[in-house]
Amino acid sequence: MAFPTLKTNRLKLRQITEADLENIFRGLSHPHVIRHYGVNYNTLDDTWEQLEWYAELERTHSGIWWAIDLAETGEFCGAIGYNNLSREHKKAELGFWLLPEFWKKGIIQESLEPVLEYGFKELHLHRVEAFVETENISSQKALLKQHFQQEGILRDSEIKDGRFISVAIFSKLKSDLKI
Repeated sequence: MAFPTLKTNRLKLRQITEADLENIFRGLSHPHVIRHYGVNYNTLDDTWEQLEWYAELERTHSGIWWAIDLAETGEFCGAIGYNNLSREHKKAELGFWLLPEFWKKGIIQESLEPVLEYGFKELHLHRVEAFVETENISSQKALLKQHFQQEGILRDSEIKDGRFISVAIFSKLKSDLKI
């Protein structure tokens, strides 16, 4: 089955390939990106692990992630997708990140619309959930603009950089989406 390419007015969401290695490294080694992201890499070679993770999600049908490109130029902006896909429970976890030069341009908002539609229509999800560090106000705002509901906070639920952090859980149900 062909990888689903999603398009919006400004963006093309496409399969992540080996050619994206340097861009993935640029994002997942950038201090501003990884400040609130659960994965980071110190070398280009280490970043292969992330590409293998994206490919494994596809192989095992446990998720799907897209590269976010500007449609007009093909310039790489970031990535968005689903992991921890449970067909039994009809739910998946949503994640996303952008290179800093693309922040505050509405790219995540524009990407979320076709990704959510794909999740609810094609993957037959009932629930999409997102776990966001409580200090990551930008990602929380992006989810709230898409009418996700905050369900609660998992207090001191993870250790990052030697300290406990709290994580807010957000969800959106198929019945919340107007498709």
